[in-house]
Amino acid sequence: MEHTIIENLNWRYATKKFDATKKIAKADLEILKEAIRLSASAYGLQPYQVILLEDEDLRAQIKAVAWNQAQVTEASDVLIFANMTAIGLKEVESYIENMSSVRAIPAANLKGFADMMNNAVTTLTPEAKEVWTAKQTYIALGTLLSAAAELKIDATPMEGFEMNAVNQILNLTEKGLSATLIVTLGYRDENDASQFLKKVRKPNEELFITL
Repeated sequence: MEHTIIENLNWRYATKKFDATKKIAKADLEILKEAIRLSASAYGLQPYQVILLEDEDLRAQIKAVAWNQAQVTEASDVLIFANMTAIGLKEVESYIENMSSVRAIPAANLKGFADMMNNAVTTLTPEAKEVWTAKQTYIALGTLLSAAAELKIDATPMEGFEMNAVNQILNLTEKGLSATLIVTLGYRDENDASQFLKKVRKPNEELFITL
């Protein structure tokens, strides 16, 4: 018997056409948001923010700079992952304060951990920081895709968009952010032919190396 996780991952695909009449229940959307919040990230820093794009006019503008992909306006919900572009001492300090509060540990007892993170972050070049924080958004994406599949909610991750244009439309640069991913969420249209295609993946013997 196939495990439920594998069943869910076989069920999901990059939905090309959503049923615009079907909306995700608020409770399910909150579960997806919580899954993103609980996702792994380097040191637990979560060096990104996630924009829930509800405004129809903004969605239309984003569609125009996302190769006019219909999912952006047809899907029930749209998320935009945006990495922090200049993470530094302030973000580490905020994280340490949060850890101190949540775990009831004096901040002074966390100084060694804070110093280690600060050293790791501040020694990166600006370009390396952007690459590093952008990578973290993909970890959160993986968590979201698995959670959505479990709820039988379709999710389509997109890299096909003009980053600078999205940043300008949403004023992300001023917020110290840059868009890395768009994820459209909803329910597949019954006429979307892609759902009937067999999933194409490498066989285990090609994908995995045992040493």
